[in-house]
Amino acid sequence: MTIVECVRGFVDAVNAADVTRMRTLMTEDHLFIDSDGAEVRGRESMRRSWVQYFRMMSHYHIEVTETFCEAGTVILVGTASGDCAADGTATAASHWTVPAAWRAVVRDGRVAVWQVFVNPEPIRRAMHGSQEGAVQPGAAPDHRR
Repeated sequence: MTIVECVRGFVDAVNAADVTRMRTLMTEDHLFIDSDGAEVRGRESMRRSWVQYFRMMSHYHIEVTETFCEAGTVILVGTASGDCAADGTATAASHWTVPAAWRAVVRDGRVAVWQVFVNPEPIRRAMHGSQEGAVQPGAAPDHRR
């Protein structure tokens, strides 16, 4: 399996919410880094985190439009989407889609690092049921509008 095939397999497992398959594709010392810079270390810790995430975020989906590979690192560009509906009932207010990028470092045929680059504000608004454009307490306003 090539490095890109490994990462694409990981994305396929994420899109299927197949935590068992994801676990087999992670190294024992797997490192996850979210868009805020928070880290989760270890395959088992990350397995538990993915289980929780999929419960909270139904229909999570990664759409890859571009892939770049250099020396064991794969960069994916595309969109992420999902519904912040723990009961699985999607509404217009619970759905979100954001441009996203991911950095995957592959070692010995497994994903050693999975890093997400995304603006989390649309997701946070959907999680809190806020209307488009509302600023959550503690969040910086978006002056680009």
